[in-house]
Amino acid sequence: MSGSGEQVGVVVAPAVEGAAPAAAAPRRRLGGFVGGGLAILAIALTVAAFADAIAPHGYDDQDLAFALQPPVGVGGTWTNALGTDALGRDVLSRIIYGTRTSLLLALSSVLLAGAAGVTLGLVSGWAGGRSDAAIMSVVEAQLSLPYLLIAIAFMALLGPSLANLVIVLVLRSWVVYARLVRVAVLSMKSREFVTVAVALGATDGRILFRHIAPNVLAPALVVSSFQLAELIIVESSLGFLGLGVQPPTPSWGSMLSQGREYIATAWWLVTFPGLAIIITVLGANLFGDALRDALDPRLRTRAAPGRGLFRRMVRAMPSPVR
Repeated sequence: MSGSGEQVGVVVAPAVEGAAPAAAAPRRRLGGFVGGGLAILAIALTVAAFADAIAPHGYDDQDLAFALQPPVGVGGTWTNALGTDALGRDVLSRIIYGTRTSLLLALSSVLLAGAAGVTLGLVSGWAGGRSDAAIMSVVEAQLSLPYLLIAIAFMALLGPSLANLVIVLVLRSWVVYARLVRVAVLSMKSREFVTVAVALGATDGRILFRHIAPNVLAPALVVSSFQLAELIIVESSLGFLGLGVQPPTPSWGSMLSQGREYIATAWWLVTFPGLAIIITVLGANLFGDALRDALDPRLRTRAAPGRGLFRRMVRAMPSPVR
């Protein structure tokens, strides 16, 4: 209030009708993405686990009398709902068994890469010095090389096999976890709970695996979703080049390779395996992206982008497959 007795008016803005529903809309969309991505992954995992019971035919059952039969609805029958290939094998059954092959390889590779990368990232960030320099030198050297060319050369040199394929996929992913966890450890080394643990005489192993490791599980889980999608693409690419799973075991990539010769006359041989790859990768990416937003408190409060430990760790992820 001024000395002249003037009154200062306060204008109270009316509440905006519908503001609460508008604020809740992103959360509903977030839940939809999580649910949609999770549903796709759950269906794919169920198909992979129960392929023997779900598939209408064996993946290598041949009948040349029914070779290159079209799918149902375009001249085919429900006996072979998605048509047959050049050897009369049921495309639907081969896609179902291919789901088992592709997901088994991708999931096992993600688990192994995560275990190795998280461990090395913890050691690198906590120990520092020469250990950090050595591990990060290997990481940077690997990231500087064209991965697909190295993978092709590796598989061509040692021969295509499941073990070699898993090694190639693990080599792609472990660096992602190592860089991610190293950033997290460097950010948490000066935190109060770590300082207290050091003052109380806790061992390095106890500090790392009891106090620091649980704090990196959430971002590591998010990265695992993205890596699952990426490794499915890598495995399919190698299978398309004939360096993945070998016949007669089906994989989505090898089915694309075998069907490309008939793409003009038997489009279903490449269309349906391609859709299987697209849908599964989309589900993993949707789930990972929504999970990232849900686990990052900065994003939930709509803070400025680029801030917070979670974003710094995600930014440590390398670029996509080259």
